[in-house]
Amino acid sequence: MVLLLPGQLEAPLQHEAGLTLFEYMTLSHLSEAPERRIRMSGLAFLANGSLSRLSNVVTRLERRGWVRRTPDPDDGRYTLAVLTDAGQEVVVAAAPVHVRSVRELVLDPLTKADRQALVRIAAKLRVRPGDQPR
Repeated sequence: MVLLLPGQLEAPLQHEAGLTLFEYMTLSHLSEAPERRIRMSGLAFLANGSLSRLSNVVTRLERRGWVRRTPDPDDGRYTLAVLTDAGQEVVVAAAPVHVRSVRELVLDPLTKADRQALVRIAAKLRVRPGDQPR
């Protein structure tokens, strides 16, 4: 499941929005961040990728005009990724594609008992969003 599901979730994003799953997750997390900006290291954690992988993706997103980098005004040792208005438009347009895929591939096939079991399993594996260190 861990190996196959990301590819299945990525295919509709690639086809309909021209985004990889990692690009979408990067844009999505930026869109949810205060002022649509976050430190690159925090974004790498949220997007579940290395800082070097994120840096390469952000470079591609910068070329498209969807993200820009800026020094962190609170601590210049850090770099912030900032979602542009154009990037916000892209993530808003792509979100329904991703939500539909998650529903069709993950949620709809599960019964209520299956979903409850999944929550219990995620808690045991400590893979729920609230389980992650800040």
